[in-house]
Amino acid sequence: MFDLSALNPPQRQAVETVNGPVLILAGAGTGKTRVITHRIAYLVRKGVAPGNVLGVTFTNKAAREMQERVRKLLPASRNTDRRTRNKEDRPTICTFHSLCVRILRQHIEKLGYKRNFVIYDESEQLGTIKKILANISAKGEKTDPAAVLAMLSRFKNGGERAKAFGDPSVHALAEHVSKRYESALHACNAVDFDDLILLTLRLFREHPDALEACRAKYRYVMVDEYQDTNAAQFELVNSLTKVHRNLCVVGDDDQSIYGWRGAEVANLLDLEKHFPEVKVVKLEQNYRSTSTILSAANALIKNNARRRAKSLWSDKGTGAKISLRAFETDEDEAREVVAAIEFNRLAKRVTWAQNAILFRTNQQSRPIEMALRTAGVRYHLIGGQSFFDRREIRDVLAYLKTFLNPHDDVSLLRVANTPARGLSDVTMERLLGASHERKESVFASMKNPMVTTTFQTRTRESIETFVALIERTQAVLHGGQGVAGTALGGWTEAFLNEIGYFAELRRYEKEAEAGENRVRNLKDFIATMDNAGSTTATFHDRLQEFLEDVTLDSDREEEEENKGDAVTLITMHSCKGLEFPHVYVIGLEDGLLPHSRSKVEGTLDEERRLFYVAVTRAMLSLTITHCAGRKKYGQVLPCHPSQFLKELPPELVETEDEISKKVVEVSTGKNLFAAMREAAQ
Repeated sequence: MFDLSALNPPQRQAVETVNGPVLILAGAGTGKTRVITHRIAYLVRKGVAPGNVLGVTFTNKAAREMQERVRKLLPASRNTDRRTRNKEDRPTICTFHSLCVRILRQHIEKLGYKRNFVIYDESEQLGTIKKILANISAKGEKTDPAAVLAMLSRFKNGGERAKAFGDPSVHALAEHVSKRYESALHACNAVDFDDLILLTLRLFREHPDALEACRAKYRYVMVDEYQDTNAAQFELVNSLTKVHRNLCVVGDDDQSIYGWRGAEVANLLDLEKHFPEVKVVKLEQNYRSTSTILSAANALIKNNARRRAKSLWSDKGTGAKISLRAFETDEDEAREVVAAIEFNRLAKRVTWAQNAILFRTNQQSRPIEMALRTAGVRYHLIGGQSFFDRREIRDVLAYLKTFLNPHDDVSLLRVANTPARGLSDVTMERLLGASHERKESVFASMKNPMVTTTFQTRTRESIETFVALIERTQAVLHGGQGVAGTALGGWTEAFLNEIGYFAELRRYEKEAEAGENRVRNLKDFIATMDNAGSTTATFHDRLQEFLEDVTLDSDREEEEENKGDAVTLITMHSCKGLEFPHVYVIGLEDGLLPHSRSKVEGTLDEERRLFYVAVTRAMLSLTITHCAGRKKYGQVLPCHPSQFLKELPPELVETEDEISKKVVEVSTGKNLFAAMREAAQ
């Protein structure tokens, strides 16, 4: 018998309610992942075919965790041979984007793409936007490509608030760029993350048979973090479930903090409009934090008028009061926070990894990082761009992959017109279409006279020149002529100079320094190539080994990212779903939290939810800090405490003056001194 005894009564009710629409209102730290995984396992145990169960969440990490937990809850498959085991033996648990990739890999040819389409990440999207802007912008005109890309994403995802409050000039430019951007991606047989969902919706609208097939397959649908869904994701979920109505959504409107990127908290608040018969189950017992922390969080979030009422509680005891500390400058703030972490490590054996420092903006991390480095404290800053995600690195890797295998459509399409050589997006779209019709690679179509003769003379010459470049370079790599004893890095740099790539990098950027930084990044990367492969191996084999090593190393980056004893530095927007024994929330100042934009955009409620999320990350202790002055552009500017601090019950908060007035017992002092002396030995 499937054992549900470890669940509390509301959790058990949520698991056992399997038919019809269900809203599991799961407050912070209330065990929602346990409920989701037990519910999936319960469905299978009740006789639902595993292949008919779909669980959708937002991150690969969350999906992997759920998959592992469900695997442990379900009986082992009778078929123990992994090679022949049917995928239908297990439920589908994935992200929204992974789900759409699965659907599109089967049906995207109906929309005019090839099945081996590539998915552009942010760096590749930005590269495409920059190329378009370089062609349409007036000389000397400066436009932020990231702002244009963000606006395009808002258009796609239906973020009405973002459209209304965005920069009007960026809004207009994004509309102008939109068609060129879509054409550029289609020419490379590429889609971006937003397209994955939008193309799936288009597939459902234009090909009802594909929608019916998906509905038949996914008869029981669960959606995690439902408060974070945008308009397109809502439409996807609604399309799949509005007939069989077996939809279970899990979420918490009090943790809706992504409105700026299109999330619609109304999807959760107004669920009854679309599913009037929905059953609501509240999870309010928190397994993470002390009662003091939860009471403060409850008092804070009650100031938001439009929310589903809930009140978190815990049986973990009262715990310490919340520490509120004020500093003159952000450098003082950083130094004292690090000193507190070090004191607790030496006196109370609190490891670095048990601490997290949370902040509103990435700029706040600079003084904290400096203080941590000065004190010799290891830390891990979550976020930032991976070296291998830089556009210039991806371009060069694509060139090298094309030389080794020109039938790699993804790599060839990336570099065909980089630098510009007369192979426009329209040309590449036509070549891609020809390769699709003839069931051959794009390179094969570029060599096929029956295809190339359909182009005008100038375009045909550009195609032939590019083909000649690839074949000439291939001959050099395979034959060894002119490269015997040559360093990989030296050869690559010479090739990039020959095709004008470095000049292209410099030209691409509006500011000269930004272009030089890209060139330096690329040359640093090229220099690492000379360590690849055996000195006795052929040039071709050394290049092959280098590419394999790069791929494996970049794959390992994420796995090794969080290893070791280190303090976590993280923005409040990135910390949802995480928990830490000891949390320091820094910079609670007007203009930072709530952010200055919130007054213009009318998003004060979301800023309060962001603070609520930060507070509820803490398990044992919570320290909140603010400064009288914070350095910006080389000057210390005056700051004022956040209005949210007034919403914390005074009886739950302890200021520095109150802490200093406490009398420390002699025995406590002796114990601390002994622990510090032992740690120092």
